[in-house]
Amino acid sequence: MLILLGHISTAHGIRGEVVIKSHTDAPLDIGAYGPLSNKDGTQTYTIKPLRVAKKGVIARIDGVTERNGAEALRGTELYIERDKLPEPDEDEVYHSDIIGMAAVGADGAAIGEVIAIQNFGAGDLLEIRLAGKKRTEFVPFDDNFVPEIDFDARRAQVVMPNDTTDGTEETEPAEG
Repeated sequence: MLILLGHISTAHGIRGEVVIKSHTDAPLDIGAYGPLSNKDGTQTYTIKPLRVAKKGVIARIDGVTERNGAEALRGTELYIERDKLPEPDEDEVYHSDIIGMAAVGADGAAIGEVIAIQNFGAGDLLEIRLAGKKRTEFVPFDDNFVPEIDFDARRAQVVMPNDTTDGTEETEPAEG
């Protein structure tokens, strides 16, 4: 399984440097995992991060020595095999380990499937495609709403917001 670590957003300067939008915790770590590849694995890139700038990580890529070569890489996504990454800390997960998991209730009943993890500024949310429906719901990705994750069974126990024990949705009273 490939994990997206970043993408080349633009060229920087005339000597072949690029700006990389890094998705690693420490932006300069984009080069710490060895050669990265494009999505289909047909190209590999050895990244040498130089410094962090406002727009991203300024880096050199082996074999790229001039601006035209750097410009040709604009938009290239940079991936690594999941097994080359360190295991996450106890309270952390890689998004790719959660996406695709079954979302189940406390009773084991199917709720749906985790299709993405989003963050709109207030914390991570699981996006769950509801079982048998096209629509999705967002659930805060914390211990209150996702109390248990079973990586071996590929299931996440989820408490849906506004759930009540009688199966109806709880709504806020109208103001006025």
